[in-house]
Parts: sequence; C-alpha cells; structure tokens
Amino acid sequence: MVTIRVFKVATMIEPSTALRLDEAIHLQISEQCAKGDGLAEVGEFREAVAAYNQAWSLVPDPKNEWEAATWILAAIGDACFQGKWLNSARDALEYAMTCPGGIGNPFLHLRLGQVRFDTGDFDRAADELIRAYMGGAQEIFEKEDPKYLAFLRTRATL
Repeated sequence: MVTIRVFKVATMIEPSTALRLDEAIHLQISEQCAKGDGLAEVGEFREAVAAYNQAWSLVPDPKNEWEAATWILAAIGDACFQGKWLNSARDALEYAMTCPGGIGNPFLHLRLGQVRFDTGDFDRAADELIRAYMGGAQEIFEKEDPKYLAFLRTRATL
C-alpha cells in the first residue's frame, strides 16, 4: 500500500480563480515532480509516489486552490495506478477533480475510469471513460490496455 496524503473537500475551484505559486516553491515542486517522473519511467512507482508526495507537501493550504495540485495529484494517481495501488490512485484522482482544471481533464477521467473498471465499479467506470473519450477521442486510449475501450464500446456508441 502506498501512502498518499490528500484531504477531501466539498468545494470545487474554477480554473480562473486558481492561485499561482511563488516562483521558488514552484521550482521546488517542479524538481520533485521531475524526480518522480524519472522514477516512474523506469517502473519505480513507490519511489515516484514518494517524490510526488514531497512536491505535494510544498503546496500551501488549502491545497485544492492551486493549479499545481492538479498535476501533482495526476502524477500520484498515475503512479499508483501503474503500481496497482488502486485505492490510493482513486483517492488522488478524485481529489484532483476538486482542483483547478480537474473536471474535464481527459487524462484524469481516463485514469479514474480505469481505476473504477479495475475495482469492479462499472457504471462509474463507464461515466469516467466516456468523459475521457469525449475530451481526448480514441487517441487517449491508444497506449492503454484495449480492455478499457472495448468495455466503453459496450456502454456507448463511439
């Protein structure tokens, strides 16, 4: 199990009201995320999540008001999905949806749909996967396991 530190919130933040980070903090976050990206690329997902968590710890509260929160949580969710820690992936991706630009982001909807599918929540999987398809067309599924697009075709006319 991978530990991620996210907090549930009830409010949604519109991208136009998102806060921008101080340049020094942004640089530190970018460095930690680049480290995490490098680790994820070679399949070191636990270490990647640790690096992303370091970046996450630098985001000021309330975390879901910052644009950086969206891409950090996307990275955490992706690494957890790749590492097969589906509950942790779901938590990160759901929280990312409360951050600036989260809802409507095809990648976030894709990963959340995949997590929902892999955990047997097929109705919610279909909802998320159709959102991914609508935002990224069939191309968003090209490098993914074909089972997700095949499943979506059973639920929608594409």
